[in-house]
Amino acid sequence: MPSAVERPFGLLAELTYRCPLHCSYCSNPLDLAAYADELTTAEWRRVLTEARELGVLQLHLSGGEPLLRRDVAEIVQCAGELGLYTNLITSGLGLTPHRAEELLAAGLDHVQISLQADEAALSDRIAGVRSFEHKLAAARLVKQLGWPLTLNVVLHRHNVDRLAGILDLAEQLEADRIELAHTQYYGWALHNRGGLLPSRAQLERAQEVVRAAHARLQGRVDVVYVLPDYFSRYPKPCMGGWGRRQLTVVPDGGVLPCPTAHTLPLPRASVREHSLAWIWERSPLFQRFRGTDWMPEPCRSCDRREVDFGGCRCQAFQLTGDAARTDPVCHLSPDHGLVAEAVAAADEGARSGEVVLTPRRHPAAGRSR
Repeated sequence: MPSAVERPFGLLAELTYRCPLHCSYCSNPLDLAAYADELTTAEWRRVLTEARELGVLQLHLSGGEPLLRRDVAEIVQCAGELGLYTNLITSGLGLTPHRAEELLAAGLDHVQISLQADEAALSDRIAGVRSFEHKLAAARLVKQLGWPLTLNVVLHRHNVDRLAGILDLAEQLEADRIELAHTQYYGWALHNRGGLLPSRAQLERAQEVVRAAHARLQGRVDVVYVLPDYFSRYPKPCMGGWGRRQLTVVPDGGVLPCPTAHTLPLPRASVREHSLAWIWERSPLFQRFRGTDWMPEPCRSCDRREVDFGGCRCQAFQLTGDAARTDPVCHLSPDHGLVAEAVAAADEGARSGEVVLTPRRHPAAGRSR
């Protein structure tokens, strides 16, 4: 492998985009039917073998809802035999005692369950389906079987004021870790941005709650809070930098530097056509925004260019139409006004109480393995 290209340590395997939930902040592709031809079990085995040879150490099984694949336990077992640490990212729906025992026997290392809120009515409304009690039962089952439990909560205008209750619930469920991540505005989430983006006042209250929780839960629950991009002075590096440490394989075998790079007008790469090593090292897709040579001003001369790497390429494209622009989140970007206008609109929407959300609907598609 060329010395200039780092080895990836993490693989996000999006096994299927089928999902029982209808979240209005879903960041998966808009055209889900285009991903119906899912990789077979044998193809996933080959992908995992190539990933391990490439240097990958962690495997995150996601979707959609990965438990809709009947072969998840087989995939977990294969990963374990290769020496990969396995993490199941699930809504909790479908994690029955029988299914959990199968995954435990297969060697699954960790479970991450999504929560929408701390009480049933709001949680079910956000998820678009009755699911809250199923999620609690799944979380308790995870702890009963001895797995580490991470809870993941996507924050937005409708649940950010419930942070104190959410953290109390995490403590009651004996979660080892809770990730409080504000909505990333891609896909369906971008469509609903006007109804999801919190106000500055909500964000300030949330930060106070998180600070108190860090002190109260220290040593018991690891609380991870990610400030929303739109309220940051500088952008976050895309997955630690484009094509630097992580890669994503989507249901039909496409390979991406980040989960939302399918939105960019770039050449595609697929495990059905090339090896993971070739894609990681040589494909035009992974080469396009690696390093700093591609950067325009003000990134090119900025002393943060190897800290945030110009920010998110997908965000730059969706907001400006040009994936090579400086991420408009950055206060130095010539397009920062686009983000400032969205934040101002969120503040105004919070005052007026006007909220319109469209739930995500999923086509009945995808071969079940």
